Order: sequence, then structure tokens, then C-alpha cells
Amino acid sequence: MAKQRAKSDLPTKMCPVCDRPFTWRKKWADCWDEVKYCSDRCRRRRNSNEN
Repeated sequence: MAKQRAKSDLPTKMCPVCDRPFTWRKKWADCWDEVKYCSDRCRRRRNSNEN
């Protein structure tokens, strides 16, 4: 059997644009420390949030 983690055990971060939590994904395994935004949409909108 493969060792799997429960979704509740995965690390989470808060998106600074939409203020929603987002969870670790396998595609972010190598760059989780650099991930700041939950989606491409939030990444594109990051500057419009600053006033």
C-alpha cells in the first residue's frame, strides 16, 4: 500500500490577494516555499490589490 496523507494533514497557506487558504499540491512539491498565490488569477491581480 502507498503511504498517503489525509487532506487535513497537508500544509496550507493564505493567499494575500483573496485571503483564502490553499493547500499543498503535488505540482508544487519542488517549489512550495516560493508559492505565494492560490491561482494564476490571484497572481495576475496581485498589484491591483495594493492601494
